[in-house]
Amino acid sequence: MSERQSANHAFPGWRGTTIVTVRKGNKVVVAGDGQVSLGQTVIKGNARKVRPLGKGNVIGGFAGATADAFTLFERLEAKLEQYPDQLTRACVDMAKDWRTDRYLRRLEAMMIVADKETSLVLTGTGDVLEPENGVIAIGSGGNFALAAARALMDTDMDAEEIARKAMAIAAEICVYTNDNLTMEVLDANA
Repeated sequence: MSERQSANHAFPGWRGTTIVTVRKGNKVVVAGDGQVSLGQTVIKGNARKVRPLGKGNVIGGFAGATADAFTLFERLEAKLEQYPDQLTRACVDMAKDWRTDRYLRRLEAMMIVADKETSLVLTGTGDVLEPENGVIAIGSGGNFALAAARALMDTDMDAEEIARKAMAIAAEICVYTNDNLTMEVLDANA
């Protein structure tokens, strides 16, 4: 096993970002920080790791290698064209390809995707996971954002406020996360 593979195996491609999804009321929010780190050095502070996908009816966020994530976003968009308005089916099909394709399975990234009805985490091991309580987070600060968002779900804060506060807490704790947010929102009523 190479040194890079060994390092990635010990810490599975999550270092360097935080992405959180909050689903509350009629809204789903995907928020991500803007920090790009190379080892212990901050390379960029305003990267956009959250973006609309497909026809704008799906939001995606990624943690991991940027080029790998863009490749996966392109693959997912192709699956969304193949299975319009069927996010889960498109994700399951993509996860199957990601796990079994010789080229794709080497990609080092995780993704969160959401539409008006469903939020999912996709991994290179074939996982397509849906949260029980409307909150998902990935990345090095993911557990901090997840804990904060879960704690705030019972308050009168809306999905956007919860996502902002959860990301602020993660940025205070995780050195690989900053407070330069990109946030995308889907409203079920729109």
